Amino acid sequence: MTTSHSAISVRNLWQVFGPNPEKLIGSPDALLPRAELRAKTGNTAAVRDVSFDVAPGEVFVVMGLSGSGKSTLVRCLTRLIEPTSGSVIMDGEDILKADAARLRELRRTKFSMVFQNFGLLPHRKVIDNIAYSLEINGVSKEERHKRANEVIELVGLSGFAQAYPEQLSGGMQQRVGLARALAVDPAVMFLDEPFSALDPLIRRDMQAEVIRLHQDLGKTMIFITHDLDEAIKVGDRIAIMRDGAMVQIGTPEEIIANPADDYVADFTRDVPKSHVLTVRTIARPARSDEKISTITLPASTVIRDASETILNAGGSVTVLDGNQSLGVFDAEDILRIIGGHK
Repeated sequence: MTTSHSAISVRNLWQVFGPNPEKLIGSPDALLPRAELRAKTGNTAAVRDVSFDVAPGEVFVVMGLSGSGKSTLVRCLTRLIEPTSGSVIMDGEDILKADAARLRELRRTKFSMVFQNFGLLPHRKVIDNIAYSLEINGVSKEERHKRANEVIELVGLSGFAQAYPEQLSGGMQQRVGLARALAVDPAVMFLDEPFSALDPLIRRDMQAEVIRLHQDLGKTMIFITHDLDEAIKVGDRIAIMRDGAMVQIGTPEEIIANPADDYVADFTRDVPKSHVLTVRTIARPARSDEKISTITLPASTVIRDASETILNAGGSVTVLDGNQSLGVFDAEDILRIIGGHK
């Protein structure tokens, strides 16, 4: 993916906390494990030489354990924390070079943020919480309330425009947060563990809401989470972080099928592989004595969904990518995935 075709292009981003952080970058000490680096220099490299691109309309998920650097990363991307070095290109502009006035304008017009802490203004009604970013942009009350009502409908808050935050459940409050972020019609949305404080059932509903909003609006999103199930559910691609660095970037299927190392494998160990992997990953050459069914399946078919087909096929099924055969699979291939969680 090239920078010119990216909604966001991040290059060589560092965030070092401690004395003389600039001197660390490019030095041999920068390669030290985090504990050794802190002991030797007093510095902590929260984000280490991170580079990635996000395509327009993509949901790019960043995940990792607590302390991996994922939340620091998103704060660097939005300059809530000033990065030590690197570049963040958005729509052809390096936002790390923007002065304070330009940065305020970018936050009001180009990108918006949704955090775990809803950050709603308790003394303002839902409609005025949503319209707040438009208000500080100088939009008239009539126009900002019109836009707020549009996004109220969009996120399923109809009938709650005149309610106060304290009258809403956690899930409803987070819908207000989403609506507020959408009100300015941003090019990019940053979501930092937005649902981790919610109950599991509400969290699932909100994940579905993000998927629906993405399908309807096509917004570019960078979504931070520590939950692999959530990452798989909402993400087009997933980046896994460890000790401030990117360990692996790929589609959910790529990461689960081919984890880059033991750290990534530990993340994916308990994922039901048959629910994520497609028949593309189990397609193989046909054996000379193998009975081949006339049934075919698209390569994008999830293995779980292919199980009933193969049981009734009377032979191996051919996997097609368009009109091209990628190979075949049989019931044993599926059982190996389901039984072995591979």
